[in-house]
Amino acid sequence: MTSIAIRVLFLVAVFLAVFLTAQFFARAAAQKRSYSSAVNRRMSMIQSGADRDKLVEQLLKNSPKKHSHLPPIIRGLVESFQRAVFASAVPYSTNTLAMMMLVGGLAVFAMTILIAAGFGAAISFGVIWLGILMAVALGFVIPFLILQRIAASRRKKVEKQFPVALDIFVRALRSGHPVASAIELLTKEMEDPIGTEFGIVADEVTYGSDLVGALHAMAERWDLEDMRMFVVSLAVQSETGGNLAEILENLADVIRARASMFMKVRALSSEGRMTGWMLTVLPVFAFVTVFLGNPEFYLSVIEDPIFIFGSITLTVLYIIGVMMIRKMVDIKV
Repeated sequence: MTSIAIRVLFLVAVFLAVFLTAQFFARAAAQKRSYSSAVNRRMSMIQSGADRDKLVEQLLKNSPKKHSHLPPIIRGLVESFQRAVFASAVPYSTNTLAMMMLVGGLAVFAMTILIAAGFGAAISFGVIWLGILMAVALGFVIPFLILQRIAASRRKKVEKQFPVALDIFVRALRSGHPVASAIELLTKEMEDPIGTEFGIVADEVTYGSDLVGALHAMAERWDLEDMRMFVVSLAVQSETGGNLAEILENLADVIRARASMFMKVRALSSEGRMTGWMLTVLPVFAFVTVFLGNPEFYLSVIEDPIFIFGSITLTVLYIIGVMMIRKMVDIKV
C-alpha cells in the first residue's frame, strides 16, 4: 500500500513538473510572440533593410482603386474584392489572387465535367451549367466569403486600435511633439494594422505628400468614418487654429461612445446577422457537399428541363436574396 502511494505521488510530481515546465515555455513563447507582434510589418521590413521606396510600393500594392468606367454592379464587385484583399493583408496582389481564383474555378469546372463523364452523362448544356455552378461556388464564392471574414476581422482590429492611437497622438502633442513627430511615434508604438498604416502616412509625408492628403488616403483605403473624422479635424485645425490635442481627445471620446453604441446595436441584431450568414453560406455549402458526396443526385436529372430552368431561377433568386440580406443587416451607427 505504501509503495502504491509513493508511486502515485511520484507520478503526480512528474505530471506537475512537466505541466509547470510546459506552462513556463508556453508563457515565454507567448511573451516573445507578443513582443515581436508589437513591431509592425513596416518596422520589420525596415529592420530587414528594405528600401523606403520599395517598402511603400509593397505596402500599397493592394490599395483599392476607383473604377468609374465600369458599370455600377461590376464596379461594386471589383471594388469590394479589392477592399477585401487589401484589408485581409494576404501575401498576394489583387491580380494574382484573382488569377488564382480563376484558375481554381476552371480546374473545378474541368473536374465536374470529368466526374459527370465518369458517371456516363453526356456533355450537354445541363452538365456545363452544373460545372459553371460548381466552379463559381468553389472557385469564387467560398474563397471570397473567407477573404471577407479575414478582412472584417482586421477592420474590427483597426477600429479598436484607432482610439488608442488617438490617445498616444494626444499625449505626444501635449508633451511638445509636432504632428509629424507624433505620427512617427505611432509607427513605432502601435501594432498592425494601424501601426503600418500610420507608417505609410509618415513615409508619404517624408517623400513630399501633404499630411492631410496622406491621412485622407488612409481613411479611403479602410473606408472608416472614424478616420475621416480625424482627417477633417486636422484639416479644420490647420486652417482655423485651436488646441489640436483637446480636439482629438474629444474626438477619441466620441469614437469610443460611438463604438459602444455600435456594439449594443450589433448585440441586438446578432440573431439577424447570423441568420443572414447562414442563408448566404448554407445553400452553397449544401450544393457543394451533396454533389461531392453523391454526384448522381444531380446527374440523374441533369437533362431534365425542369432542373435546368429551376436551377437558373434559384441562382438568380439566391443572388437577389443575398443582396437584400446584406442591405438589411448593414446597420449604420
